[in-house]
Amino acid sequence: MSNLDMTEAIRMLAGDRGISVDSLLQVLVEALATAYKKRPGAAEEVIVGINPENMDITFTAYDVDDDGNWINERDDTPNKADLGRIAAQTFRQVMSQRIREVERDRKFEEYANREGDIVSGIVQKTDTKYTLLDLGRVEALLPQAEQVQGEVREPNARLKAYIVEVRKTPKGPQIVVSRTHPGLIKRLFELEVPEIADGVVEIKACSREPGQRTKIAVWSNDHNVDPVGACVGARGGRVRMVVTELRGEKVDIIPYSEDVRDFIAKAMSPAKVTEVRLSPDGTQADVIVPDFQLSLAIGKMGVNANLAARLTGVRLDVKSETQAAEEGGGSYVPSSLDAAATPAADYAEGEWVTNPDTGAMEWHAADGSVVSQEQWATDTGSTSTIETEA
Repeated sequence: MSNLDMTEAIRMLAGDRGISVDSLLQVLVEALATAYKKRPGAAEEVIVGINPENMDITFTAYDVDDDGNWINERDDTPNKADLGRIAAQTFRQVMSQRIREVERDRKFEEYANREGDIVSGIVQKTDTKYTLLDLGRVEALLPQAEQVQGEVREPNARLKAYIVEVRKTPKGPQIVVSRTHPGLIKRLFELEVPEIADGVVEIKACSREPGQRTKIAVWSNDHNVDPVGACVGARGGRVRMVVTELRGEKVDIIPYSEDVRDFIAKAMSPAKVTEVRLSPDGTQADVIVPDFQLSLAIGKMGVNANLAARLTGVRLDVKSETQAAEEGGGSYVPSSLDAAATPAADYAEGEWVTNPDTGAMEWHAADGSVVSQEQWATDTGSTSTIETEA
């Protein structure tokens, strides 16, 4: 093989394997040194040099004394015929293995700094223990513990997942991903909401019960930008994309407030809160709601109240107005402070329904009244997809 042919072969191989020419030349240097030492009468140590411009190869040989010092430096470059045989032998025996090692290292380095990032892959294999996602050049492992219970993962379906760990193994990088991590929610909103990606809107807190419900608290660094509206999007388009990716998981978007009582009241969405009684140390609060909204405030299996507590970082005890009055020994009268901070609208229980003409979401209350999503956000200070179909 001529030097010109070798140069072209190196470039083609590097392009085909997706590694740099410099990395491939280093592999070639190490492989040639290994092949040289197998020759009869070879020196104890050798330094192989390659000129990347013309592919001239030199072998500088050394002996090693009793103290481990390299001595007797000399040129021991084989003639062209021998060098050709060495190169051919090297490519057959060593290069393939070393190239695979370089590829594994490159893939690991590519993903090593991507923990906390989101990836999109195609479902290749799924069973009760794990699911494999094809990310292109590598596969990602979705363990059972990181899977949403009841979520269907059909073969060849595309799925987004959150990288929780990247491990280096003899067979290459092992990328462990999750569909349950709260970070998945934040990354999905970053993809759908430019204001979040740009840092104009921040997700201050997130709590999640995978497969059931998520609450996020959002804040705007620009008083001209409504953080809730930015996340919801025109006719709910942005949040609907997130809900679709989460296979119908409900999402509550709540405006963050530095006033803890106000924040707790909004975090209880979609329930209306009458009063929040915060303990002096700020670690516990009694949340008072209208009697007919108690079950809505607590949620199925306590999910809504638990998520609100995790979102705010405060232990919550949800009570109806009747329960609060009984504990107080008289009829319940909300404080003027909480009454002013609480929406005046007293919505009955109901469900979210898509208007067939406009495509917008509407709250259809049990008493027959209909409230638009915009009016709901104005009255309650938050937006909820509690009954929105994905």
